Amino acid sequence: MSVFLGLLENVLEEGLIYGIMAMGVYITYTILDFPDLSVDGTFPLGACITAALITSGVNPWLSCVIAFFCGALAGSVTGIIHVRLKVTDLLSGILVMTALWSVNLVVTRGSSVLPFYNKPTIFNSGIAKLFPHEVYTHRIVIIALLCVLIVKLTLDWYLKTKSGLLLRAAGDNAQYVTSLAKNQGNVKILGLAIGNGCTALAGSVLAQQTESANIVSGTGMVVMALASVIIGTTVFKRVRIIKQTTMAVLGAIIYKACLSIAMQLGLPTNFLKMLMAVLFTAALVSNNLFSKGKGDQNGDKTRL
Repeated sequence: MSVFLGLLENVLEEGLIYGIMAMGVYITYTILDFPDLSVDGTFPLGACITAALITSGVNPWLSCVIAFFCGALAGSVTGIIHVRLKVTDLLSGILVMTALWSVNLVVTRGSSVLPFYNKPTIFNSGIAKLFPHEVYTHRIVIIALLCVLIVKLTLDWYLKTKSGLLLRAAGDNAQYVTSLAKNQGNVKILGLAIGNGCTALAGSVLAQQTESANIVSGTGMVVMALASVIIGTTVFKRVRIIKQTTMAVLGAIIYKACLSIAMQLGLPTNFLKMLMAVLFTAALVSNNLFSKGKGDQNGDKTRL
């Protein structure tokens, strides 16, 4: 029983953190219909910036905010390359992802790994110290859940504002945005900034959990995030009371649960990336079959 509870807590810790990234990819992929590969670069960007700031004595919560805005800046660059320079969406993301590799190395002063053990983080300082002794061992889950709730409620609120409605319209009907005398290119850049800001924030939180930043931590993040969004929207598609942002978070938890169960069953770690690809393929196929079975003729954005 204790093994099961330990596994469940581990799944919730990582699933919630990656859920922040999944909500960001939900903005870019599901709402904007933009396959944003720069996610593989903005995730470690958030981690590296956080590590550099914390080692310099910056407050860990402020580090999260700074990481968000740095990720948003990188996402804006992706949008500008695509909208202003007329580069395709895939190439725009690849260009930014490649450039961020060098940026991350500069941030970490040339080191591929930047540890900050025994430094204050959001998990061992501030509000974490206020937790009673009985729940202190579960502080990572509690604080990760707090971060997810803050991001989710903020996104849900934003998507109901005038700017948020324009963002949703830009993905569904760009001509409608233009007819409102709004620049749909600017709306797309804003959406990419928000999405990559969330991704960098997830990298920041994960770095503080592990107390280190690794510039290769972004490898495969776009696959994981897309799989999480597709799993969440497929499994909970018919549950009307669950918002899309919540579906993305739940999808990330399910995805991490599948990986953890496979590891517990003895799957060698060398096959982890292959298992991620298999899970992504299974999510795509099941989503397409489910949509076909329901006679969805309106075009589902979670289908590739």
